[in-house]
Amino acid sequence: MEKETYLHLALREFKRMKALADGAVVQVTPDQFFTAPAEGDNSIAIIVKHVGGNLLSRWTDFLTTDGEKPGRNRDTEFEIGSDDTHAALLQQWEMGWSALFNALDPLTDKDLDKTISIRGEPLSVLQAINRQLTHYSYHVGQIVYVAKHHAGNSWHSLSIPRGQSAQFNTKPAKYVERP
Repeated sequence: MEKETYLHLALREFKRMKALADGAVVQVTPDQFFTAPAEGDNSIAIIVKHVGGNLLSRWTDFLTTDGEKPGRNRDTEFEIGSDDTHAALLQQWEMGWSALFNALDPLTDKDLDKTISIRGEPLSVLQAINRQLTHYSYHVGQIVYVAKHHAGNSWHSLSIPRGQSAQFNTKPAKYVERP
């Protein structure tokens, strides 16, 4: 078996996170996409808009420009405007993830010690990747939770369904990308 590098592992985890969020988003209606579970909570649309904006800012020209781009207005990512349609937000989401994958794909282990900056703070590439892994996993968890709330009894599990752990554990142990 080929030795897995940190970059391969990080890319796999980013792809797994995106797949989890995508698997949750498809289980809600467009109306539910824009509906917050309670007052003061974020809707899936808001989270998708914020993560999409963050992805584009952090990963566009990743090695050569600050991760907080001058044109980004983070505060507006938490507001839904008239141009923020279901399709437009999902397009921004996809563009953001493409920026991440395009930035990470060409990197090698030698790049991990390079210094980049986010909001003027110097970080190694390794630190920046870890920072974004934790940030995106936080928000993907929110997306899954809100989608599951809205889907109710029609929810299709994105991992091992309740009551099926024993059945799952009888299968040979190996890493399985989900969903």
